[in-house]
Amino acid sequence: MNAKENTVLERLAVSSLEKCLVKLSKVSAGTWQLAETAESSGTPGSAVGKYDFKGQPAAAVYFDIKGEFPMTSVMIFDPADIDCISKCFLGYSFPRQGGISPSDEVMLLELGNIVLNSLSNSVFNALGESFMPSVPQFVAGDALRIAESVRAAAGAALTFNIVASTIAIQCDNRVSRSKVIALVPEQLALALERAKA
Repeated sequence: MNAKENTVLERLAVSSLEKCLVKLSKVSAGTWQLAETAESSGTPGSAVGKYDFKGQPAAAVYFDIKGEFPMTSVMIFDPADIDCISKCFLGYSFPRQGGISPSDEVMLLELGNIVLNSLSNSVFNALGESFMPSVPQFVAGDALRIAESVRAAAGAALTFNIVASTIAIQCDNRVSRSKVIALVPEQLALALERAKA
């Protein structure tokens, strides 16, 4: 992995997420902004570790793309911010009953699906390839549990190029930060570099 590959991946992530967040800001009650994007390499565990769990459980939506160019992506949320997220996304908050309700899960799955599909579309459009993601999956728990779920989806590769972006979701005076992470195998990163060249 070299700096040029990182630049290609970072530009695709930033461009796709910014466009997606502008659209979300126009149609929802909240303001959605890309706060930062960083690149590295590592395992699914180190990718999930880009999210600051603060010793608390989190909620995550993830899916994988199989085929010649596999890719896995995940969006991680703070369950304590579900009220803020649902108000920003839907315009209202669900009644709180403690924990993550089925309605919360459906809402996070839908939001994650929108954001992660935007990211995947930019990557595969750059290649001129079509793709079929798996059905988005939901998992809640500590870093280990989420990392295990992402590792199972990501397949056999041990290390990945990782692009991790922080999204700030603001409604009224509350702000929630979610992490969007793409795990890109070296073969896909090299194909992107060739396509951009």
